[in-house]
Amino acid sequence: MKAPHFWYARPGWQALALRPLEALWRVGAKRRQARGRGEAVGVPVICVGNLTVGGTGKSPTVIALIERLQARNLTPHILSRGYGGTQTGPIRVTQDMTADEVGDEPLMLDAFAPVWVARDRVAGARAACAAGADALILDDGFQDPALIKDISILVVDTQTGFGNGRVLPAGPLREPVAQGLSRADVMLAIGGGTPPDSRGVPIARGEILPLQTGMPWQGMRVIAFAGIGRPEKVFATLSELGVDLIASHAFGDHEPYSKTVLNRLLHEAQGENARLVTTEKDIARLPDWFRPHVMPLPVRLSLTDAKAVDDALDALFS
Repeated sequence: MKAPHFWYARPGWQALALRPLEALWRVGAKRRQARGRGEAVGVPVICVGNLTVGGTGKSPTVIALIERLQARNLTPHILSRGYGGTQTGPIRVTQDMTADEVGDEPLMLDAFAPVWVARDRVAGARAACAAGADALILDDGFQDPALIKDISILVVDTQTGFGNGRVLPAGPLREPVAQGLSRADVMLAIGGGTPPDSRGVPIARGEILPLQTGMPWQGMRVIAFAGIGRPEKVFATLSELGVDLIASHAFGDHEPYSKTVLNRLLHEAQGENARLVTTEKDIARLPDWFRPHVMPLPVRLSLTDAKAVDDALDALFS
């Protein structure tokens, strides 16, 4: 799904027309949080989420947290619902699985720590603990009250913030800002812009930067494609690296790539004598026959001000 443009503009007639549906979504979000405090599973649970739909940098944040927890000699596992996959779980992700089965993000994150896919997050957490996890990272579970969360990190893109401030479908918010911030321990603001008002929640800062792999990007003829929350960020990063960006193609977040689309991309690249480039997440849902024709653009989160995150981790694990 591609986000409507009016989600990130001053509320106009579209948002006004959708207010009745927005009211229903608000009621549903409030009822969901009122279900109860959630269950404890015996190990710390760190939640990485956001208030808006679409990409804000959650996956790079999960990777950065994995590295910080492993530096503390912990064995963290990742818990995901496996969006876009057919498996209900609990099931541990392996590299012989496909994105159609477990989703693209779990496959990508499996390179960094064990990943469990489970629609029932409590069952998934228990399976991870039984397999040796001594810490859990809950990927995109901020609105799910099933588990007690020891730390909740809200990831915010400083370029888009909270959009027009309206709740779905009138805007990009999954729940009202005040309601969400009341449960957050840290706001992680990603990007160089000014973060939105955190209402007293401690703020950490970070940047999503390309991983230095030694690839000579300067002057390379590239056709880029991406199906993530904000594909334009990928295209901008490639331009900043100095590539000759011949064309860019944006697809919906988690959108499957048909054989027709992939053949069209391949023929375009061959005709332009260009390299196809996409994200690590997109690579995870490409078929095996197509992957040799594509270069990944790996990115990582650089925490430029990690104090709020490290203070929360210190308090939890000291």
